[in-house]
Amino acid sequence: MGVAVMSQTQEKAPGIRQTMSDLHIWTGVLAGWLLYAMFLTGTVSYFRDEISQWLRPELPAQLQLPDLAEVGERLTATMAERAPNSPQWTITLPTERSNVAGAFWREPGGGRRGGFKSATFDPRTGEELQARETLGGDFFYRFHFQFHYMSVRWGRWLAGLCAMFMMVAIVSGVITHKKIFTDFFTFRPRKGQRSWLDAHVAVSVLALPFHFMITYSGLVLFMSMYMPWGEQAAFKDRQHRQAMTEQTSAFLQPGEASGEPAELASIAGMVREAQQRWGNNNVSQIIISHPGDAASTVEVVRGNVARTSMGPQFLLFNGTTGEIVKSRDSVGPAAETRGVLYGLHLGRFAEVWLRWLYFLASLGGSAMVATGLVLWTVKRRSRLKDASQASFGLKLVEQVNVGAVAGLSVAMAAFMWANRLLPLGLTQRSDWEIHVFFVAWAACLLHGFLRPTQRAWVEQLWLGAGLMILLPVLNAFTTSRPLFHSLMEGDWIFAGVELTTVALGVTHAVLAIRTARYQPQVRQPRKNKAASVAARPAVAEPVAAMQDVAGAS
Repeated sequence: MGVAVMSQTQEKAPGIRQTMSDLHIWTGVLAGWLLYAMFLTGTVSYFRDEISQWLRPELPAQLQLPDLAEVGERLTATMAERAPNSPQWTITLPTERSNVAGAFWREPGGGRRGGFKSATFDPRTGEELQARETLGGDFFYRFHFQFHYMSVRWGRWLAGLCAMFMMVAIVSGVITHKKIFTDFFTFRPRKGQRSWLDAHVAVSVLALPFHFMITYSGLVLFMSMYMPWGEQAAFKDRQHRQAMTEQTSAFLQPGEASGEPAELASIAGMVREAQQRWGNNNVSQIIISHPGDAASTVEVVRGNVARTSMGPQFLLFNGTTGEIVKSRDSVGPAAETRGVLYGLHLGRFAEVWLRWLYFLASLGGSAMVATGLVLWTVKRRSRLKDASQASFGLKLVEQVNVGAVAGLSVAMAAFMWANRLLPLGLTQRSDWEIHVFFVAWAACLLHGFLRPTQRAWVEQLWLGAGLMILLPVLNAFTTSRPLFHSLMEGDWIFAGVELTTVALGVTHAVLAIRTARYQPQVRQPRKNKAASVAARPAVAEPVAAMQDVAGAS
């Protein structure tokens, strides 16, 4: 009898696949809504420079990258007039993807906020550009790991927690689906729960290594915040911490000013010397410390063209003589490992074709999370004999899914519409663009509770499709750069943003049509197993028994 009890206990104990299935389901559901927002905003961030250009149509298109040495010399002269008393200037040079130059400096006696200021300049003339106030693509980039309204620290902690849930969901999902690669080539349309599972598996396997890489590297980027104890034990004093900073950042602590006036050497000459080492278009920043002082230094920072690692590389020049004081061509193994993971996560090294692969793979990750959330509700809804028996939790997830998934598309499109419709002279205009984003998103969440779930999906998908498809029309009426003009001028950055939004809008329209035609499957009552087995031929009883066991499991 004891043996029988032990046998029954062992039979009831869940196996590893069942345990991993439960883990996969609940880690995905608990963090799914935030993970979807992180994935989708991170996806568009691979083109954040291009989005920033589109959101500032007053800035002229850059059909050819100017000479960076001349740009550096020109902007240094501009800063000498604009901020002659600042102890440090940081000049960001234009790239093939960014048509503007920028400067960041600190005014002395700036008070509690330090007096930090920034400006955007025309690289061809050195004059400050007057464009509409907007955060551009940087809003989506920072939202995907900080969630905007949260403090930087707590936002990153929450993003890290969600990334850890994602890592667990990926590993447990691979273990759960033992035929994951076979199922990748199987899709059964119009089969309800089975179709959603097929879609979930397909988009998951298609870029599985990318999903794992992007999640793991995202955790590594903030490892010193999540797990600071090793760093604190290894770098106890200020000198060691400064050495660590030099290994992970291009920022160097400036020395003391001498108080003796002296002119800067040719910035163009320094940039050209750096270009001989790294390539003509591979200088990203010029950092000038104590300009106009005999102790001035000029740091020329390498860009990320054809370089996977984000490990800092730079040349440090004596500001008055133009001689190289220090060069950093490589970093230690630990810093290089972090730099490679950092570079892989951001994809700034990627050429256009590879950046599109990043975009599509990340879009597949967004679809993976979205189909997983929908599959959770479809699976539980299909088990109900009566739709009115749905639990509060099931209804809640169904309703929030609408606003969290379809509503986010509406909110992101609304952000771009607000960029064109808000008055140019509006105070804190960039903040109002963001307010429109969150108001639209909140309205979609509320709409999901007020309307039947299927109708809410259809209406929000159609709304998102309309906003995206009509975006080029809005741009044609509100700016002097309509789509056909951009195509004729060869401005593929401006035109590419609009063509991509149209393609995404058409995708949303297709999803709206398919959702409107969807008919939920009615669960058929199971036949009596004993009667079914008795009705079968005796020769087939073993096979029938195995089928019954498989069906029950």
